[in-house]
Order: sequence, then structure tokens, then C-alpha cells
Amino acid sequence: MRLLVTGGAGYIGSHIVLELLKLNHEVVVVDSLAAGNEKNLFKEASFIKGEIQDNKVLKEVFQQKFDAVFHFAAWKAAGESMLYPEKYSINNINGTMKLLVAMSEHDCKNIIFSSSAAVYGTPKYLPLDENHPLEPENYYGFTKLMIEENLKWYEKLKGIHYACLRYFNAAGYDPEGKIQGIEKTTANLMPIVMETASGIRKEFQIFGTDYPTSDGTCIRDYIHVSDLANAHILSMDYLIGNKKSLIVNLGSEKGYSVREMVDISERIVGKRIPYSITGRRQGDPPELLASSDKAHHILNWRPKYSDPELIIQSMWNLYSKIS
Repeated sequence: MRLLVTGGAGYIGSHIVLELLKLNHEVVVVDSLAAGNEKNLFKEASFIKGEIQDNKVLKEVFQQKFDAVFHFAAWKAAGESMLYPEKYSINNINGTMKLLVAMSEHDCKNIIFSSSAAVYGTPKYLPLDENHPLEPENYYGFTKLMIEENLKWYEKLKGIHYACLRYFNAAGYDPEGKIQGIEKTTANLMPIVMETASGIRKEFQIFGTDYPTSDGTCIRDYIHVSDLANAHILSMDYLIGNKKSLIVNLGSEKGYSVREMVDISERIVGKRIPYSITGRRQGDPPELLASSDKAHHILNWRPKYSDPELIIQSMWNLYSKIS
């Protein structure tokens, strides 16, 4: 099949491109490289540099006919979204709307969308399932929710089928080491820990040690990016085979605290990783834990690489080369 991947030079997008190429699909990547890494472009995939908000870029992209679109072109820092909501409106919401218009004009009927557990907000119960109330507490989560709502309308009005994949904490790198470019900017724990271990940062911060958890730090559900990639491909097969849309959580269903992840990281890198302790961040719940039952049953998806040791080792295999 011929497949379009927006944001395909980014962290998650490049892993999906890698897996699609392994399956011998014809892949076209569109990426502005503002956040994507040029090292993560594969010669086997066609590349168009540009923004999806640019009508000229979309016109060039859709000169070809696509069986499906994988959509990762978005800003994703929750804290930044609260300071610069206009940036997230333009890129995330407006960019997706332009993409949907182009898809409908060129008869492309399948989109796999990179959504987020941020659409849920503070958990009212755990584990979080897809029936949990949708009450995002940051503007980034709001943009993801608005895109999900627009996708529902475009299915009704234009017949575009969608898979909304709500990630929890994506981490790790492909076990074979074919992805060579680290994230340019990140606000997530594990890349920041790895940047500190490799000397890019002098230290990192732990936000709050007084949560009602076993060691006082936040507990999160970490999912290996290669497991996410597999879920995307299964979702594409589901959309094309069933002509029916899908919303699923993607998590490991296991929670690990910040201190636990730091301790495992220190064991793997073989040294202390400097950090300081500061106060809680607004909107950080004590614990986030996924229910992925729906993905298990509908997609027959199970994580294979999401053990914390495997996640961290796969990251250090890459970050250690730049230390």
C-alpha cells in the first residue's frame, strides 16, 4: 500500500515509518523538520519537507493517491501549550483540519491519529479506560480532544474512517538500533534522564516527592515506542478491513514511579544521574495507569518491549553514543 506519514521524522513517526518499510509498504514522509530529526529519514521512503498547514505542500503531497494517513505532525509539550495556546491551535487543530480537507478532496478514507491520554485529565478512577470522562487539564490535551471530535464529524460527513490511539508515556527506541536521531526538544521524563546521563544536561528535576505513592513520586504507565508502532499497523489493518473507526488506549497496564525509573536508569548506565527535587507541577496526578483491554480484544495487540529495563536499555544504546 501507499501510505503517508506526517511528522515522519519525529520520535514516534520515524518508528512507524521503520515498521511500515519492513512490511514493504510504499511510504511518503512529510515533515517540516522543526521538531523532527533528519537522521530519522530513511532512503527507502520518499520525503517532502514542509508544513501541513501549507496548501502548496499539501497539493504536492496529494498528487499521489494514499490508502491511509498516519498523522503525527503536532506540538506535544503540555506545559508549553498553557503558555502559547495559539501555537498549538495553529499546528495541531488547524493543521489537522487542512489535512482532513485534503484527504476528503483526494478520496483518502483512512487516518490513524496520534492522540493522547491527556484527553482524560485527572483520573476519576484507575485504570483509565476509554469510557472515562474527557476533561483535559492542559491545552495540548484539549487540542487532541478537539481533533478527535472533528474526526467523528468527518466520518459522518465525508466517510473518513479513523483510529484515535490514546498513548500513555511513550519511551524507548527500536531494539535493532536503526533509529539514530534523538528528540530535538522533549519535556518527558525518560529522554531528559538520558540527556542527563549522556552529559547533554547537567541535571534533571523530580517534580514532587510528597505524592500519596509508595515513594512519594508520581507513577506512570510507560509503553515502548516499538509496541506503539505495532499498534498503529494493526489499527490500519482494522480500518481497511472493517471500514469502521476505532478509539483505544495504548499502555503497558503497569505503573512505575519516577524514582523507580531513575534507579533502573542508574543501574543500566552504571553511574549516578544528577537530579534535584522541586515542587509539584500543576496538573500532575499522583498516578496514571492504562486499561488496554479494548486494544487487546479488538486488535489482538500486546506489548512485547515495555518492560522498564528493555525501554531504558534501548534508550541508552543510542544516548551512550553521544556521551
